[in-house]
Amino acid sequence: MTIIPAGEITFFERFEADILSGAKNITLRDESESHFQVGQVLHVATYEDNCWFCDIKVNRVATVAFDALNLEHVSQENMTLDELKQVIRAIYGNIEQLYLK
Repeated sequence: MTIIPAGEITFFERFEADILSGAKNITLRDESESHFQVGQVLHVATYEDNCWFCDIKVNRVATVAFDALNLEHVSQENMTLDELKQVIRAIYGNIEQLYLK
């Protein structure tokens, strides 16, 4: 059976190995990427050069406040809490509401 992807999502190249190994198994995004739905399959490409490297299936969608980020999130992102917060601030600025996928 052929699965047709519902869309595309990009990640910085530095996360590719963690995604492919399963060490990074969630993503936290802003409202512009809040439209993805459970069950969708997405092409995954690098942000820098739009090079496809895998497909993923969205298994859950939830909202999380920046201040509510915890050890569960960091273990699923494969980084420390300080690293995660720094990455989010660098990408999205002073965001308060995130969309977990």
